[in-house]
Amino acid sequence: MKKKRAICLVLLYLLAISLVVPGNAYAMHIMEGFLPIGWAGFWFAATLPFLYLGLRSIRKTVENNPGLKMLLGLAGAFAFVLSALKIPSVTGSCSHPTGVGLGAVLFGPLAMTVLGTIVLIFQALLLAHGGITTLGANAFSMAVAGPLTAYAVYRITQRFKMPRWLPVFLAAALADMVTYIVTSVQLALAFPAAHGGTAASLAKFLGVFAVTQLPLAVLEGILTVVVFNILTAYNKEELQELSVITGEVPR
Repeated sequence: MKKKRAICLVLLYLLAISLVVPGNAYAMHIMEGFLPIGWAGFWFAATLPFLYLGLRSIRKTVENNPGLKMLLGLAGAFAFVLSALKIPSVTGSCSHPTGVGLGAVLFGPLAMTVLGTIVLIFQALLLAHGGITTLGANAFSMAVAGPLTAYAVYRITQRFKMPRWLPVFLAAALADMVTYIVTSVQLALAFPAAHGGTAASLAKFLGVFAVTQLPLAVLEGILTVVVFNILTAYNKEELQELSVITGEVPR
């Protein structure tokens, strides 16, 4: 009963977020048909191995503990809601949180690659965010690079004596920033500047998105901590089984 209550609390929390954040802007995911076919294919190929390993990781997790299916679904829902929130940027496009940090902390980066890619597919088909031809590039930045960063940051910072919430905050915030750094690299490689080449183009893209993405990374870290604290209160056994928490740490 306590576990179901935790899931309901988080779902209500996500619903509240989706209602209070404005959504009248264009999506930040690289849009349909924007990348040259060569680069689109390259990023598809780069993402496929992570998807394969992610499917194996999820299957192993579910086989060992079928009760974690609901928690897996919650991690996917969290990523869907946060990455669908669109904040207008100075460029006329927009920036948004990614939501991949929570799933990466709970289930590892490979599982989050699958969940993140599913989120991107639904957003491309239902919300016109991103696209199918650019799915590989968007998945690599948000569902591969982001979760890898979140997992690494959480595991490293967890070793130090600090409040439990701080590694979660750092993992989510830095995963958000790395996602947009990778997106900037992808765009710079595909569209080098006439003067200065890829480096000049990268500096331009990084500068454009830093204005809105830095505060969004902080916001994502806070939102992720709130959800993590709810799960810690009501799903402590599952988090210990997943080796996410190992003992009592000062809050």
